[in-house]
Amino acid sequence: MMKDNENRKMYKATCSECGAETEVPFEPDPSRPVFCRDCFMKKRNNNRRGGGFSRDRGPRRDDY
Repeated sequence: MMKDNENRKMYKATCSECGAETEVPFEPDPSRPVFCRDCFMKKRNNNRRGGGFSRDRGPRRDDY
C-alpha cells in the first residue's frame, strides 16, 4: 500500500532563511517566504518560546 506523500508532487525552492536548496509539497509563491525543514523547525520552536514568527493574537485569557 502506498502512502499519500509518496505520490505528492514536490517543488524545488530556496530557503528564505539560510539559502539552502530544498523541496516543498506546494508550489512556492514568490511573494511569501519558503523555509527548509531545519529553518522551519527552528522558527516553529522559537515561536513556542515567544520568538520566531510574530503574529499578534490579541490579549491572552489571563490578561483580563
